[in-house]
Amino acid sequence: MRHFHRTTLAPDAVLSTADQFFPSLGLARQTGDTRARSFAGVLGTMELTVRMDGGHYTLVEAHTDQVGESRIDKNVKKFFVALHRTADPRHRIEAGY
Repeated sequence: MRHFHRTTLAPDAVLSTADQFFPSLGLARQTGDTRARSFAGVLGTMELTVRMDGGHYTLVEAHTDQVGESRIDKNVKKFFVALHRTADPRHRIEAGY
C-alpha cells in the first residue's frame, strides 16, 4: 500500500525519527541514503522517501509490500502520528463526537 503525510519537519528530522521508530517494531534498516530508507522484518518490507514539497513542507511517502490494512500499514500510520506530535507537541488527538 502507499501512504503519504505532509509535515513541517525537516527531512533529516523525519528520517531520524524513522530510524528510531521502525527498529523498535522489529524492522531492520536495509538501505538508506540522504532522502530514503528501507526497512524489512517479519511484518514485511517498507520503503520510506522524503522530499521537499511546496516550499516549507516535507512530503513523506511510505510504500509497503502488503495488501490491505496489515500490521505494517497500521504502524506506518502510527509513525505519521508521531511525526505530527513532534511537529506540534500541543496538538491532542481527540474523538470528534
